[in-house]
Amino acid sequence: MNTGSDRGTHGSAADESTPESTTAASSEATAEPGAQTPHVSKAPAFIKSNKSLHLSWQVGVFIIGLAVIAAGVAMLVLPGPGWVAIFAGLAIWATEFAWAHLVLRWTKRKVTEAAQKALDPKVRRRNIILTSAGLVIAGALIGFYLWKYGLVLPWDLKDQ
Repeated sequence: MNTGSDRGTHGSAADESTPESTTAASSEATAEPGAQTPHVSKAPAFIKSNKSLHLSWQVGVFIIGLAVIAAGVAMLVLPGPGWVAIFAGLAIWATEFAWAHLVLRWTKRKVTEAAQKALDPKVRRRNIILTSAGLVIAGALIGFYLWKYGLVLPWDLKDQ
């Protein structure tokens, strides 16, 4: 943002009234209303009024969010909606922490972009072809195993 204190190094005031500078100034003016407001805690007002109570609130929110994210990470290898739990924990953190809010917004944007890309006919066709090829290869391997060994489990094979 130009405060006008460095006019001597960049030219006179007459130079700033050129069409390029007026369009730059108007684009800065239009960018400021769209600028984001600072992140505000979602804690109740009586908690925000007391500094130590607000700090303990933030610690509690952090611990709860961390527990939900840890459960989500565990559910990535165990049965359960792992990614949903991870995003829910991030949303819990985003109620109190600006960095989590930014990460959550970035993640939502990337997921939306991936969903739009997946709807592209070329990408869908490629995915269908790759899935079909994988199924054909898996079917051929299973068929070869059944032809060679029958319905015997691999650990019960006596003669190879």
